[in-house]
Amino acid sequence: MAALHDEVAALVAAMGPDARVHTVGQRDYYVGMLMGCECVLVLARIGKVAAAATAVTLIREFNAGSVIFAGLAGAVATHVRVGDVVVARHLLQHDLNASPLFPRYEVPLLGRSHFEACEALTTMLADCASRYLAKGFPHEVSAATRHKFGVDRPSVHIGTIASGDCFVNDVAGVAALRQALPDVLCVEMEGAAVAQICHEYGIPCAVFRTISDRADDSAGVDFSAFLKQVASFYSAGILRRFLSAYALTVAPGTALSR
Repeated sequence: MAALHDEVAALVAAMGPDARVHTVGQRDYYVGMLMGCECVLVLARIGKVAAAATAVTLIREFNAGSVIFAGLAGAVATHVRVGDVVVARHLLQHDLNASPLFPRYEVPLLGRSHFEACEALTTMLADCASRYLAKGFPHEVSAATRHKFGVDRPSVHIGTIASGDCFVNDVAGVAALRQALPDVLCVEMEGAAVAQICHEYGIPCAVFRTISDRADDSAGVDFSAFLKQVASFYSAGILRRFLSAYALTVAPGTALSR
């Protein structure tokens, strides 16, 4: 799953002409083989409702065995930089507040605010992201492009991601998030909703995000250019490596192209 077209376009193309397309709820689900895995690729669109609806369809209509969400995010933690990758260990909705009936951030009737990503998938994604940044990224993204966006020696972080139905793009908003949720590494608009759906259905999930901005007054500057020139390569490169590794876990000994 991804929220924006450029985050899945390369993988949809890699499925080739044999991919089957199913349209459900105004979304096109591409079913085919990638790196030895049978996959379903879909553009979920932006926001928690869109992401949750898409996750339910993947699980109920396509019998997904696991769900992976790839996309962009704004950095919240001061040590997370543009070009870094954040892989979720936990996810929560920073804009959910049903108090005084329930504690702030807690999902009503579920008794929890944080949803855990699958540990095995998270570890695998973090490893694949590290390998991509070390070997694929320097060849796919030119030095001029890296300089243009200030991407310098990107790294991988594992931790908490916050989701909400608002685009955080001001200093005050980031400061408020840091004060209220000091463990949050980055902020986006879909991941926690997907994690909640997967929790309710008992399906393992994982979320990884490429940091496009600082989620402050600079957010949105050259966002489209960053997506096309940098983040789209991250999504395809990391997911190709992940699918190769995943295929080996479900079919040990299978010879796959890397």
